[in-house]
Amino acid sequence: MSDETPEIAAALAQPMPLEPELDEARKELVALINRITGGRDGTVDTPVAGLQVFCISKPDGPKHAFATPALGLIAQGSKRIIMGDDIYVYDPMHYLVTSVDLPVCGQVRLTSDNEPYLGVRLELALDEIGELIGDEKLPAKANVPASSRGMYVNRIAMPVLEPVLRLLRLLETPEDVPIMAPLIKREIMYRLLVNGEGARLRQIALQDSHTQRIAKAISALRVNYAQSLRVEDMARAVHMSVSSFHHHFKAVTAMSPLQYQKQLRLQEARRQMLMTGTDVASAAHSVGYESPSQFAREYGRMFGAPPLRDKQRWLSEAGNDAMAAASMEAA
Repeated sequence: MSDETPEIAAALAQPMPLEPELDEARKELVALINRITGGRDGTVDTPVAGLQVFCISKPDGPKHAFATPALGLIAQGSKRIIMGDDIYVYDPMHYLVTSVDLPVCGQVRLTSDNEPYLGVRLELALDEIGELIGDEKLPAKANVPASSRGMYVNRIAMPVLEPVLRLLRLLETPEDVPIMAPLIKREIMYRLLVNGEGARLRQIALQDSHTQRIAKAISALRVNYAQSLRVEDMARAVHMSVSSFHHHFKAVTAMSPLQYQKQLRLQEARRQMLMTGTDVASAAHSVGYESPSQFAREYGRMFGAPPLRDKQRWLSEAGNDAMAAASMEAA
């Protein structure tokens, strides 16, 4: 796995200041998120469909998760995302766009102990992006490779940030949400399409593009991850040769179909063990592993501990959190 480049490390150590207009907008974003979260840690699902805000004051280790099509903005702190061999870092000066479902590992970082991580996530409706792309009045953008990464980072700009602020302000007048929210969300998607690397986002919605074909294969793989993987069948289903399918799948996801399936299986097995109490053997079998030793080996590589130890650690931490919460309530 590659490391951060010296340029990224330097940027994180000494971030460049935002332009005055952007910095004022960022300060408003901080205030809006604090108002919505009440300054408390956690994730808040807002009345605007697909819009979430986050407050994290004590980030822990890297988290494995599944990224779905969305825009990610940060008001305070930064986040490091690992996808395959790629590393993405974004902060208040940048935003993250994900256009396909991707298994990732992310870690939140604080700027200082006094400033919690504050972020916004807005789900992207790919069908609506497709409608925008079909509009003949949409400004033309430079061509990009036939298939390109399903995740990218762009420099923040006021045309992107300003409608996000309006969407958050809208929460203060709930009666306006049903009419105004869809209009503002459409504006945000338009801004993403015409700003910076927006041509990459267009690829996912272009009818019969290589990126869209890979997205269809990913959707099928997410449903059938426990079955034996036959790349020939997947390639045939999206009308591609095996070699072309391999090439474009890795171009979009930064991993091979087999690596993608492995991450799917391991994440689902972990979810079953930690969230539903499934035993290790049953979880391994349910996601398609026939060899317990292979499951334990690959699980340990991905999550840093064998399945049983990881489960016991999680239960211990959950128990400690519950006891701490109970003591706070008693106080």
